[in-house]
Amino acid sequence: MADLQVTPDFLANLRAAYPSTSTSDPNLWAVVAAVSFSASNVAEAVPLVFEYALDDLVQTQQQAGTPTNVAHSEQLALARKIREAVLQSGLLSGMPRTINSLIALHKVMPERLRESKPLRDTKKPPEQCDQRGSELFGAVYRDSAQSVQTLLDAAYPDLGWFCTTVGYGMTYGGTDVFTPVELIYVMVAALIAVDSPTQVAWHLANARRGGAPLAETRAVRETAMRVAQRAGVVWRAGVPEVVDEV
Repeated sequence: MADLQVTPDFLANLRAAYPSTSTSDPNLWAVVAAVSFSASNVAEAVPLVFEYALDDLVQTQQQAGTPTNVAHSEQLALARKIREAVLQSGLLSGMPRTINSLIALHKVMPERLRESKPLRDTKKPPEQCDQRGSELFGAVYRDSAQSVQTLLDAAYPDLGWFCTTVGYGMTYGGTDVFTPVELIYVMVAALIAVDSPTQVAWHLANARRGGAPLAETRAVRETAMRVAQRAGVVWRAGVPEVVDEV
């Protein structure tokens, strides 16, 4: 099924949807597509997205005469972003889907681009995770951070702690792979796939308040929707639009 869904033409169209003035990583489209397929429960499509993006990157590097060490660093960054994005998206779409996707990706991952140890500091004291989580939560939600935290704490104090410390402190903030805006894009891609319109609206607005360009944010939303539709996702009430003014 994935072979029919993830054709080179389909991936090329996804990549072409991103504006040339985009301020994020040029491989953002691949990160969003990989998360969208993973969250849509099509694990076998994730390695196809990665292989296409890697081949495209290698061709670009060869044409530009990129030095070997720089080329390797750029390729590793691509692999690392897709792995990390799929891992982080598991908090929203479910870890079984993340596990299946990362195992499928590992099978095609060149040895030179694999990890040998965790990127996270697994010995970090809990209080540091609390602090990191609060800081990143604030960077993502900005002016609405306190009201959202209050809402989570009121619903169930353990929910508030889990979201801030485990979600933002350990998982989202455990590495420096993504900027806050890129992290929001990862969350939007997963949330669209699992049909969570309230949170999609929150994070599309958060992206814009965090400085994300309008055209780029719209491209992220469009990518996630196109991938999810190919995977058979049906939304009960549609997907929130990107707000022009924030």
